[in-house]
Amino acid sequence: MRLRISHLTTYDYDAPVPYGLQQVRLTPKSHPFQRVRDWTTTVTGGRKEVAFEDHHRNTVELISFAPGATRITILSEGEVDLTETHGMTGPHGGFAPLWLFQRVTALTRAGTACRRLIAQAQDQENDLARMHALMALVGEVLTYRPGESHVGSTAEEALATGYGVCQDHAHVLIACARSMGRPARYVSGYLMMEDRVLQEATHAWAEVYLDGLGWVGFDPANGICPDLRYVRVATALDYTEAAPTSGMRFGEGAERMTVELAVQQQ
Repeated sequence: MRLRISHLTTYDYDAPVPYGLQQVRLTPKSHPFQRVRDWTTTVTGGRKEVAFEDHHRNTVELISFAPGATRITILSEGEVDLTETHGMTGPHGGFAPLWLFQRVTALTRAGTACRRLIAQAQDQENDLARMHALMALVGEVLTYRPGESHVGSTAEEALATGYGVCQDHAHVLIACARSMGRPARYVSGYLMMEDRVLQEATHAWAEVYLDGLGWVGFDPANGICPDLRYVRVATALDYTEAAPTSGMRFGEGAERMTVELAVQQQ
C-alpha cells in the first residue's frame, strides 16, 4: 500500500520572536517493510540549520526562526510504501542497545495501577498472549478523551483519571511491559483513518521486544497491532525523545500552534 502524507505545522506569535529553535522529527523511517519514496520538509519564517540521525535512528532536523518572526510554518510531506507485517518490525538494530529499552523513565514508571493490569495479564500461555491481553486491558481502563492529559502526564496519572490520548495508552503499555521484564519503546507516526483524510494530530503506539519475534507493535488506543495504515516516524524511550516538534524560544509573546494533517491512500 502507498500512502500520501501532508503535515503542516504553524506557529503564530502575538509578538516578534528574537530567537527560537525547533527540533523536528517528522521524517518516516525507511525499512524493508516501509520504504520512503520521497519526503521533503519546507520551512517558511525560518530555515533548516542541520539534519542528523539520533541514537534511535530518528531523522532530526534543527530549524531556526528568522529574527523577529511572528509566524513559522513547517510542511512535511511525501509518499511511503508499506508492506503488511502484522505489527512485527523485526530484530533489534541501531545504536541504542536492547537493554536500554528496559530503562524506566519519569513518564513510564509503573506503580500500583500498572501492577493491577500486569496481574490481570499474567495468566496467559506466553509473552505474545500476555502483551495482547495487556493491550486490551489498557484500552478498557483508559478511555480516549483529548484534553484530560498533557505531554507531561505519566502512565500512573493517566490511569488515575481513566482518560487520555494515544500517548497515554502507549506510556501505560510501555510501563507495564518494562515492569514485566520486556524491553519496550514508544513509537510516533501517522495512521490513515478509515472515515476521514484530514486529522488533528499524529498517532502514537508501543513496541515490545519478544524473544523469537523481535519488536512487535501494539496500539492500545485502537486495540490492534499496527497494519498497513500505520507509518512509523520516530522511536524512543517515551514521548519526550519522539515528539514531532520540540524546542525553545526567547520572547514574551504568546504562542499558538495549529496542525493540518492529511493521510490518504494513493
